[in-house]
Amino acid sequence: MSGSHDGRRRALLAFDTSTSRCIVATATPAGTLDGSTMWPAGYRHGETLLPTIGRFLSEQNIRRSRLAGIIVGTGPGAFTGLRVGLATAKTLAASMRLPLVGVSTAEALLDAAGAAAAADAGDRTARIGPFVLLLPAGPSDRLVIRHGEPARLVPGGSDPDIAPGETLVALDLPERAPVDALVRGEAAFSRLAAALVGLGAERLARNDVDDPARLVPEYVTLPRGVTALEGEVSWSRDPR
Repeated sequence: MSGSHDGRRRALLAFDTSTSRCIVATATPAGTLDGSTMWPAGYRHGETLLPTIGRFLSEQNIRRSRLAGIIVGTGPGAFTGLRVGLATAKTLAASMRLPLVGVSTAEALLDAAGAAAAADAGDRTARIGPFVLLLPAGPSDRLVIRHGEPARLVPGGSDPDIAPGETLVALDLPERAPVDALVRGEAAFSRLAAALVGLGAERLARNDVDDPARLVPEYVTLPRGVTALEGEVSWSRDPR
């Protein structure tokens, strides 16, 4: 998806590297999405993210000098993608002296799931939540996440505790989640860029920005030998 700029308007840059697919997007300062691109992440985040950002801004005819803020998804997600994403966001924000906002990818996905369901509200089988998000946490475990609540680990071999009336949304869990939940997950992912810039723009508008030194991602998998207390690796989010 792409939009068009005249090269002089202000714009926001957003990206997310927490899932199996990376997203880069641009938006108006008010949070209206005007362009996005997506590609399979693999293990090449460090090689692909910055070149893709540069190419995408060029395609959108957006000069870096016209950027008004950086929005980055903070996960939950795996170590490599989130580390590259957060480091890139902090570097760009510092080098261009731009405000930086970290947005929970899970909260954005839950908002996106609601938007997708609302768009399908004409279908009598569509359900409008409340939504519960299911994400991978390694090869066998999963995470279950509700709006405004910490992620809860679902050990391999057990099922998530879904209350009556809740609707499950699953992403990146082929053969590890119900088919209908996976379908809702894809619908939510298709709207993730819009949700990410919407949430980020709201915070930027009220000057609720993050201190780069205190902004940490939500890791769900860590490399062997790395503990949650080493360096910048942390299970907690910004303590504010």
